[in-house]
Amino acid sequence: MKKPQSNSIREAWILCLILGLIMINFPFIHIFNTPVTILGIPILIFYFLVGWPLSIAVIWFFVRYFENDPKNNSESGGDKSIP
Repeated sequence: MKKPQSNSIREAWILCLILGLIMINFPFIHIFNTPVTILGIPILIFYFLVGWPLSIAVIWFFVRYFENDPKNNSESGGDKSIP
């Protein structure tokens, strides 16, 4: 699979930021602020307990995917595999 160029990486990071901000913005918080519970946990708390680690996992996979891209390593100042 062909890896995207540096501009598309920057756009993807901006998209992750915007989606994260939308996820914790008032309309979404208001949607999940109901008296319903899942496994005894209020749905708003469940939303945060699932949404936060899920967004971290997406970012982690994103970083792992682009970690070995030689074009990005040369732009950032060298090889990232050196301890």
